Amino acid sequence: MKRRRPSFPLIPALGLITCALLAVAGAALAQKDSRPAAVDSARLRAPPAGQWLSDGRTYDAQRFSPLDQINETTVGRLGLAWYADLDTYRGVEGTPLFIDGVLYNVSAWDVVTAYDARNGKALWTYDPQAPREWGRYACCEPVSRGLAAWKGHIILATLDGRLISLDAATGKPAWTTQTFDKSQPYSITGAPRVFDGKVVIGNGGADLGARGFVGAYDADTGKPLWRFYVTPGDPSKGPDHAASDSVMAMAAKTWKGDWWAVNGGGAPWDSIAYDPKLKLVYFGTGNGTPLVAAYRSPGGGDNLFLCSVVAVNAETGRYVWHYQEVPSEEWDYDCNQTLVQADLKIGGRVRQVLMHAPKDGFFYVLDRKTGQLISANNYVPVTWAKGIDPKTGRPIFNPAARYDLDPVLVTPGPGGGHNWFPMAFSPRTRLAYFPSYEQWVVYARDPDFKPQPFRSNSGWGGYTGEALKKRIALQKEGDKKEKAWLTAWDPVAQKLAWQVRLPRHGNGGVLVSGDLVVEGTTRQTLAIFRASDGKPLWEFPTQSAPVAGPITYLLDGVQYIAVNAGWGGGAAQIERSAGKELPRAPARLLVFRLDAKATLPALKPEEELPEPPPLRASEAQVQKGAVLYARTCALCHGQQAVGGVKDLRRMTRQTHAQFKDIVLGGLRKDKGMASFADILTADDADAIHAYLIARANEDWGKGGGDDDSH
Repeated sequence: MKRRRPSFPLIPALGLITCALLAVAGAALAQKDSRPAAVDSARLRAPPAGQWLSDGRTYDAQRFSPLDQINETTVGRLGLAWYADLDTYRGVEGTPLFIDGVLYNVSAWDVVTAYDARNGKALWTYDPQAPREWGRYACCEPVSRGLAAWKGHIILATLDGRLISLDAATGKPAWTTQTFDKSQPYSITGAPRVFDGKVVIGNGGADLGARGFVGAYDADTGKPLWRFYVTPGDPSKGPDHAASDSVMAMAAKTWKGDWWAVNGGGAPWDSIAYDPKLKLVYFGTGNGTPLVAAYRSPGGGDNLFLCSVVAVNAETGRYVWHYQEVPSEEWDYDCNQTLVQADLKIGGRVRQVLMHAPKDGFFYVLDRKTGQLISANNYVPVTWAKGIDPKTGRPIFNPAARYDLDPVLVTPGPGGGHNWFPMAFSPRTRLAYFPSYEQWVVYARDPDFKPQPFRSNSGWGGYTGEALKKRIALQKEGDKKEKAWLTAWDPVAQKLAWQVRLPRHGNGGVLVSGDLVVEGTTRQTLAIFRASDGKPLWEFPTQSAPVAGPITYLLDGVQYIAVNAGWGGGAAQIERSAGKELPRAPARLLVFRLDAKATLPALKPEEELPEPPPLRASEAQVQKGAVLYARTCALCHGQQAVGGVKDLRRMTRQTHAQFKDIVLGGLRKDKGMASFADILTADDADAIHAYLIARANEDWGKGGGDDDSH
């Protein structure tokens, strides 16, 4: 990107060296202040109203903007100003940044582009060349949820664990740091955050057996500063020499057996927050490995710090407090959802609070200085617990949801009552806004489970024989109850303020601008609602559901709204698994303003796929394939081979012919499908293929799968 040097009036020749020096110094200062993305701690603590400098706009992550040029009176004039094709059908979950006229965006596989925010002209693009085979370790596609900015640089976290600082003017790397050991199945899909000169990032990988941690790095150099592990390590190896050492002995007392053999899990893959006054960094933690508690920690125990909110000292990373939302968690309730700060009047006094609506279905209000539970109430139907004890802060577990070999139906399911989609809070209405979901899922243990690294180590079973028949019957019952909403929640009264019913799971992150609520919907639209009561005010067909968090900005006195529309990630996997996938356009960055008239090109019709090949395998081979598929493939391709990143019941004849070359030979490594030859034999691949052919024939003629296919 070319930049024009600032011009200055000539100083009359006064014969004074000091004046000349002052002029040079002034010019240098002006040059420094005018550089792209000139973001420092002062700006991050008090961002101008028209800027979007960080993931949640402000450190409190409220995703609230006071801009109100687009309001209830004018919103009917809102139109598409420009769009940018992102050249992918993968999910795009990133929240863009807007800084001084430039829009910085990140797409699938961590590709970063800087745009002129007025018209969408690309200023530069940087592709970190994330290894496509690393997509195998990403739970829910090779997505990125955002970027960070610091002193003329844009900071990116890649799927394979690199932190990269890019020159905001050119897109060229200034420094690169590898954040995790690549011999472990870690990944990064969350947005890095910069807090007072430190870049803080977590990671994913709990489902595959990685030991979760959060790390802080110098934002100027990438130098590691501190690391906090979520779960205790192997006691025989001694301390980790990490910030978490002082508290790991306490955590280890809550585990049983040889938990370290599969690393415990707990990956903090998204939510990270910061209170600059208290100097505390907060993060949510993930599920355990294996997911079944009895396999992970035989003999019981709470298993700290799984499914918790943890606060650490921002300077040292040392433990300050924790609140565990789901002790001994075994339903895949990662507690990684948005952490939002506010000061609320509760019980007659103002409390500094942290608000959290995680997957487990309860809305928590915590004291952000001490971690004390202030209140909690369920925002969707919940069957795993009967409530949260206000005295102890612990859930009152429902014994019927503690599954064994016999399948049981539980809500919420792994999709959660609210997943990663960013929550917003309005200081005007004092309401929190987030997409919510009533999902029911069948759980059962696998009696033959043996943990293996680099595989999905859920420990779930019930995929063969009589257990499968019961699973199918229960899941049909659960599917009939599923619902989705945009929810407005009163965190003080702990009750619903209003809801708007939406057709399916996967409605996007939320922005509050003035008195408007902005959200992408699974109607494949961007929609705007009145913040006070949810009245629909405006909707625009986007051709792909915008799951990402929208932003708003002010440029040349004009307010814009920007959002990524790229249906995919975990939400799409869940919906595809219910046979509800929508025809869609490739992912795009969409930008709106008043009185704009741009249009999107027409959708291309989907190609019909050929009838599946006949099933010639034995029933024993199909059953073997069902078990191998559940342990190895279902994470990406959906339970019972329904949906996922790629619906494998809908393979073409060519794909069937190349099946072993793809699975064992890495034929489609460039698409993110790595070779599994390290954990599957040729006979294993044949069995999985047989199972997929069986599933394709079972569901053929149902439009790629419908609700009866569970």
